[in-house]
Amino acid sequence: MPQTDAPRTEATPRARSRWTALGASAASKARLRWWTEVPLILLVYGAYTAGRLLARGDTSGAIDHGLEILRIEKALHLNAEHPLNRLFTREAWLGVPADFGYASLHYLVTPAILIWLFRSRPLRYRAARTWLWTSTFIGLIGFTLLPTCPPRLLSPEHGFVDTMAQYSSYGWWGGEASAPRGMGGMTNQYAAMPSLHVGWALWCGVMLWRHGRTPAAKVAAVVYPLFTTIVVMGTANHYFLDAVAGVAVMGAGLLLTPLVMRAANRVRTLLAARVPWAAGASGGEGSAIVSAGCQTSPGERIPRQRESRPGPGAEPGSAATDAGDSAATAAR
Repeated sequence: MPQTDAPRTEATPRARSRWTALGASAASKARLRWWTEVPLILLVYGAYTAGRLLARGDTSGAIDHGLEILRIEKALHLNAEHPLNRLFTREAWLGVPADFGYASLHYLVTPAILIWLFRSRPLRYRAARTWLWTSTFIGLIGFTLLPTCPPRLLSPEHGFVDTMAQYSSYGWWGGEASAPRGMGGMTNQYAAMPSLHVGWALWCGVMLWRHGRTPAAKVAAVVYPLFTTIVVMGTANHYFLDAVAGVAVMGAGLLLTPLVMRAANRVRTLLAARVPWAAGASGGEGSAIVSAGCQTSPGERIPRQRESRPGPGAEPGSAATDAGDSAATAAR
């Protein structure tokens, strides 16, 4: 009888969460292709960047929000930004690498993890990518509703030094922001709450911890989010509560991912039903039938031709039987 290759699963069903199972199901129906993923990722990132710029809030309100966060942290004895910022300001050998890390790592590590998942964990990639996107758009809502002045832009009396400006001669960024020199005006410097630097780093850490197979991957899974949290505070780009909000946003995105994926699957199904080429692109993957009248069995490289041998009384159009199967039946 024709056989199909079932996708391999993890050791136990409990080890697979609901959103991971949704990703595996979606991946089995529609093959992932880099030439569709790359434009999609660029489109989402472009929309995020444009929305971030459009979410510029009123400056006085952003300063008020920043000062309120600082007051809350002092009341709760959570103000770790001052000692870290003084350390990075005093010690260039710490401050300069921290500035480089803040300005570049989230643009390098996050895409690298996405590419790694795409290539080596295709059944997990779609759910992981959806989680990242969903959380990012929640963060954009936060930037819109709560524009927040980062510590480095508060007046000097509050005791913060902008290390990006202090060490700007070492890197490509200017004194205005972590953007390339001369492009500071193209960024929204009041998009501090939540910290998506921390949120994205947490996502990278979870992916490395869950899917990495080496001790080095496990270590990186813990070190990278902690390093990012220290850097965003030491460079005076974020408050501690911004980092906490970044973690909360990722948690909310994780909870919403199954809903988003189900909605995406419904849209894909509707498109496949209405657009013939979309149906052809997504249907049939994972099936042993490779063309009309041909089938493959596990381990075969060349499909065997199906032969239509209607039996006595069989109606025209009845299902064809495999020649090998017919011979086996006759032998019995």
